[in-house]
Amino acid sequence: MIIKRLSHLVAGACLSALLLSPAQATAPLVLMTDFGTADGAVSAMHGVAYGVDPQLTISDLTHQIPDYDIWLGAYRLYQTANYWPQGTVFVSVIDPGVGTNRKSVVLKTKGGRYFVGPDNGLFTLIAERDGVAELREIDEKVNRLAGSSESYTFHGRDVYAYVGARLASGAISYEQVGPPLPSESVVKIAYQKPVRDGNTIRGIVPVLDVKYGNVWTNIPKSLLDALQVKLHDPLQVRILHKGKQVAKVTAPFEHTFGGVAKGKPLVYLNSLLDVAIAISQGDFAAKHHIESGVDWEVEVSKASAAK
Repeated sequence: MIIKRLSHLVAGACLSALLLSPAQATAPLVLMTDFGTADGAVSAMHGVAYGVDPQLTISDLTHQIPDYDIWLGAYRLYQTANYWPQGTVFVSVIDPGVGTNRKSVVLKTKGGRYFVGPDNGLFTLIAERDGVAELREIDEKVNRLAGSSESYTFHGRDVYAYVGARLASGAISYEQVGPPLPSESVVKIAYQKPVRDGNTIRGIVPVLDVKYGNVWTNIPKSLLDALQVKLHDPLQVRILHKGKQVAKVTAPFEHTFGGVAKGKPLVYLNSLLDVAIAISQGDFAAKHHIESGVDWEVEVSKASAAK
C-alpha cells in the first residue's frame, strides 16, 4: 500500500514537472500599441500569442498611445523596459506606415531584451540608452501567421505578435527571426539632447505625467548637480514651443510635492531621476497649456543666475 502510494506521488510529481517546464522556458511578452481597447485588435494579438504557446505570460504596457505618436511610444519603452527581466520580448506597434516598405525588425539590446516592431523611430531611445547588440529583419516568408499573407494592414497581429510569441516561447531562436542588419541602421528620431550651456541646462519635454499634469523633461540629475543646485534653491524654468516661450516660472527645487504649499509650483526629480516641473496637487501642464514632444523645449537655471 505504501509503495503504491509512493508510486502515485512520484508519477504526480513527474507530471507536474512536465506541465510546468514549458512555462519555465518562456520569457515574458509585453505588448504596446496605439490601438486602444474599444475593439478586438488587442485581443486578437493576445489570441495569436496564446495560439503559439498557451503557457506564455503576456502583459500590456499600454494601448493608449495617441494615434501615430511614434515618439511617445519610444518614450514609454524607454520608461518601462529596464524594469523587466533579461530576455523579455516587447512587441510595439505604432505603425502609420504599415504595409509600406519600412522594415519589420527585432532589435536585441546589449542587456538581452528584445524589441519587435516597425523600424520607424520607435526604438530610438532604447537603442541610444541600452545599445544595440544585434538587429534582424523579420523574414515574413517563414515568420508570419499562417493564412495572413493577403492581410496588409494588421502586422501587429499577423507578424509582430506572432514573431514575438515565437521568440518568447523559444519556438524560434533570435537567429531564426531573419537576416541581420547593420546595428547602426536603426531608424532614429532627431531631438534635442540634454546639455549644459553655462548656468543653463536645456532639453525637451518628452512626455507629460498625464494623470497629474506634471511636466517631465529629459534633463538628468547629473546636469542639475553640475549647477550645484541644493534643496530649496529657487530655479527659473522656461518652456518653449518651436522656439516661442509658452511659460516662465520661478520655483524651488524640492524632493517631494509636500515641499511647497498646495497650488504652488516646484521643480523635482521624477521616477527616472530626470528634472520635472509640477504644481502641488495641481495641473502644471493644463495651467500653462503645455504639451510634449521633440518640439517642446525647456531651459532651467538658478534664479539668481538667470538672465
